[in-house]
Amino acid sequence: MLSFWERESFINFDHIIIGGGIVGLSTAVAIKEEFPRQSVAILERGTFPTGASTKNAGFACFGSLTEIMNDLKGMTEAEVQELVEFRWKGLELLRSRLGDDNIGFKNYGGYELLFQDDLLALDAIEKVNHLLKPIFNRKVYSERYDLIKTFGFNQTHVKSLIENPLEAQIDTGKMMKSLESFAQQLGIKVFTNCEVLSFEETSECVTVNTPQASFKARKLAICSNAFTRKLLPETELKPGRGVVLVTKPIVNLPFKGTFHYEEGYYYFRNYEDRIIFGGGRNLDIEGEESTEFEVRELILDKLKSDLKNIILPNQNFEVDMAWAGIMAFGKTKQPIVKKYSENIVLGVRLGGMGVAVGSKVGQRLASLMLE
Repeated sequence: MLSFWERESFINFDHIIIGGGIVGLSTAVAIKEEFPRQSVAILERGTFPTGASTKNAGFACFGSLTEIMNDLKGMTEAEVQELVEFRWKGLELLRSRLGDDNIGFKNYGGYELLFQDDLLALDAIEKVNHLLKPIFNRKVYSERYDLIKTFGFNQTHVKSLIENPLEAQIDTGKMMKSLESFAQQLGIKVFTNCEVLSFEETSECVTVNTPQASFKARKLAICSNAFTRKLLPETELKPGRGVVLVTKPIVNLPFKGTFHYEEGYYYFRNYEDRIIFGGGRNLDIEGEESTEFEVRELILDKLKSDLKNIILPNQNFEVDMAWAGIMAFGKTKQPIVKKYSENIVLGVRLGGMGVAVGSKVGQRLASLMLE
């Protein structure tokens, strides 16, 4: 039951955004930056953003060498260039909007571990560097075999390393707190524990129904990523669960940076003197196409095994905790950013690259809403 005051002050907005993650907040912020007087509300189903925005490993990356090589099998060179540039510009926008200190940005560089079966990737370094030169105006990837021993990796498994000096890491919690705080300073209203059940569109407005109330807006943005099919079952995307663990502090951790292997399906980094390590979705792609927040032993055991046998072969470690986030993937790696109807826009399917692309997706959605 609503009061008169609630009906008058908390129900009607110029813009409503479903989803309070990176894309939803970035969309709201971009609207307010352009038109400060327009009213904007975000409806978030969880206490925290539900999908992966507060559950990712905190990588400021745009693609490892083998990921880009794999992309080139199904995309044109121009499409791959466009995708990498979109990710890079998204990271630049996130940094300029919030400031490096406020997102815990640390540019320790990134590395890809190559196993015996991956060594052909070395032959592609020159080609991929040439492809990316118009974006970065410098060489991105280079071989750093000399660092395998320095970083303490198992040399029986790790046969070479590819360095990417442009890759960095962020503090995901700090970044999301800063983004939410920035949104609230702009006057954006964030409703948490407010799951959207349905919506109806007329020529005048969109009505958005939740258990608490029915909200109204002139324009609606759907930024619910992996959970979008609950509202729009025809959307071409599938959820993809990502498992992440963090170790307890490790004495004399021998590396700093962000690391990938197996075409980006595995990724780890230092967080101070801990390791944050995620991946393993490729062990059972179909089984991990789930919106359930669950950590399966199959995947956790693989992560622990790789920590012990490949990453930290000569050191003891303890796992502090493990969790899961839900991403969204499709037939292509391009996110869906489009008008769904006259008053509704859609920005979803971030392909596990929400940190990189979220700010730019939000900017594009805001432009569509303000047309």
